[in-house]
Order: sequence, then C-alpha cells, then structure tokens
Amino acid sequence: MVALVSVDDIEDARRRIAGVIRPTPVDRSATLSALAGRPVVLKPEHLQRTGSFKIRGAYNHISRLGPGAAVVAASAGNHAQGVALAATLCGLPSVIYMPVNAALPKIEATRAYGAEVRLAGDTVDDAMASARAFAAETGARFVPPFDDPFVIAGQGTVGLEVAEEVPEATVVVVPVGGGGLIGGMATAIAARRPEVRVIGVEAQGAPTLRAALDAGRPVVLEDVTTIADGTALRACSELTLAHAVAHVDDVVLVTEEEISTALLLLIERSKWVVEPSGALALAAVLSGCIPGDGAVVPVCTGGNVDPLLLIKLIEHGLSAAGRYLRLRVVVDDRPGGLARLLTTVAGASANVLEVSHHRAGVPVGVTEVEVVLVLETRSPAHRAEVLDALAAAGYRAAPL
Repeated sequence: MVALVSVDDIEDARRRIAGVIRPTPVDRSATLSALAGRPVVLKPEHLQRTGSFKIRGAYNHISRLGPGAAVVAASAGNHAQGVALAATLCGLPSVIYMPVNAALPKIEATRAYGAEVRLAGDTVDDAMASARAFAAETGARFVPPFDDPFVIAGQGTVGLEVAEEVPEATVVVVPVGGGGLIGGMATAIAARRPEVRVIGVEAQGAPTLRAALDAGRPVVLEDVTTIADGTALRACSELTLAHAVAHVDDVVLVTEEEISTALLLLIERSKWVVEPSGALALAAVLSGCIPGDGAVVPVCTGGNVDPLLLIKLIEHGLSAAGRYLRLRVVVDDRPGGLARLLTTVAGASANVLEVSHHRAGVPVGVTEVEVVLVLETRSPAHRAEVLDALAAAGYRAAPL
C-alpha cells in the first residue's frame, strides 16, 4: 500500500522553506468574478521565485541532503529552475538534463540559477533517462518532479496558504501535470478545510490523471498534445494517483481555445503573464465546468513562457475570443473590386490587418480572384455581423 503524505509532513515543509519562498498573496479579481458569475480569488504562484511553485518541493527535498551531496534532475523548464535554485541555496552542485529542443530562455535561466545544463534527447522522457543514468553512475541524488513524498509535501504548502488566505473558498481548482501539486494541496486542504472541494484540471490532449482515475491505475498515454506543455506528461505515478484518490473531488478537461482565452484574459485584465499550464485552472472556471456559485480559487502555477511562444499564444487567444477573423472572399477581378470589398468591411467596423490575392491554384472563375483577409473584430457576435454584411453585399466569404 502506498504511504500518503500527511498534513504534518506539509507543515514541516512549510517551516523548512520559510524565508526561501516568496509570499504570493491571493488576488480577489472583480473583473474575473463578473465574467465567471461567482467570486474568483487567484493564487499567483507564477510570481513565486523561479516563476513557479516548483521551488517549494525542490527545496524541501534538497535541503535535507547532507554536505557534499550532488543533485541531478530532468525537466524542460519549471522543475529544472526550481531544482537549480534550491541546490544553489543549499550550497550543492546540480546537473540538469533538458531536451535539446527546450526553450532557450528556460535553458539560460536554469544555468543562471547555478546548474550545469546538459541537453539530452528530444523529449523530457529522454532527458529523464539520462538523469537517472547519471545518478546511478555518480551517486548524485535524483530529484523527481512529482513522484516523491518530500516534493509533494513542499507543493502542499500552497494548499495551507490557500486554506488560510481564502476563508470564503468553496472550491480550489488546480492544474494537473504529474499530480504532485494537486496531491499535496488536496492533502492540506482536506486536513484544514474539509468542506472545500479540490478539482484538478487537465488539457483535453493530455488527460493523464483523468485516465488514471478512470482506469484505477496509472495509464501511459500514447500521445499527449497541448499548448499547456508544462502538464503534457504521459503518465502520473502510483504515489500521486493515491493522493488524488484519497483527496481530490474531480478532474475536468479544458480545450486549447479555453486555455488561450484564459491566458489572454490574465494578460489583459490582471496584467499577469502566465504560461499555458498556469492558465488551466482559470480556463476551467470560465468555461463553466466547475459546479457551484461560491468563491473559487484557481491556482496560476507558472509564468515561464518563451516570448516567441507568447506571441503565438496571444494570437491564438485573440482568435478564440472572437477578436480575429481570417476569411476567404471571392471578388470580381476588375478595377475597384478590392476597394469595394474593403469598403464593405469598413462599413461593418472591422479593421483590416492583412490582405493577400490568390489567382493561381484556387477554385475561382477566370474573371474572379480569391482575397484572403485577416480582420480585427470585437467579439464573436461582431465576427458574425461582418460575415452577414459581406453576404448581404453579394460576396462569397468563408472563414479559414
């Protein structure tokens, strides 16, 4: 039988990491509460040291090692940075294996926190194998990202804080990757506030814990695909599954569009930059899949996002929110044809961002041309108005 972390273990972790972690007081958002139709209280762990909650579990584990120990870990981002800083703070050397395609800002940040970074393989699983081999060869301590009691207890300190900071909470919503955070948080909340429900959130393309709960055992998914790459793990562990079975009330799934819309709202309304994984909990709240109307606490788990990826995510979020419209319009190929089209678009109060003509290789008549427009719109309703205006003017238009 798997031994579960206790609330006493989590309290011990809180004493151990005190003075190391940064306070992340909750934010009661009037704007997001209005959108959700219920009180929304955000827990901003993306403002934590290293940009995520991971420093909590990493430091709780590494600080227990004796002098002269060495540390090794594998990660594509947040765990890497948490382990690197924790080891440096404890005066221990660390080696972090990262996939060769890991984002350059995350590689450089991990190095800046004091670790030796080694690139190995195309996936986190490849990097994990290399890290375990290094530990076996050298005797270095391998620090797991979630499958470890000390790591789970450290992450559980977020739950203790939420239980104390939000007395009005009825439900806490937690992004799920390997399950260490939700396992620790649910344990703490069950002990301190048993009336509060804990619900996990996963992307539809990476339902790791949901699949394990349904099967009654850890399941290795054949494929995980999601913009929330920080949670794109193929399997949880027996340890994290046992914590979920004991204390988690439900696990729900959200779409890519819901994730990017939540990320965009956090940028626009809260002035917070979070990574896609960090927006999972708010995505679930805004999508309406968290039952009830009482105060809800979405945990924003991390803010380490590659700026180049952030540009794409913002564009994706704008499109999902009805703020972009990309469409194909067939226009008569004669002088003034494009001008008349753009006049119709302007009459519908849409702003033109891009225009491109296509004559060859498209299914149009000899005297016609295909025009691809990228328009800035205000909402899904406004997008529909633009399409209606084009149809009323006699244009054959179809969204792309």
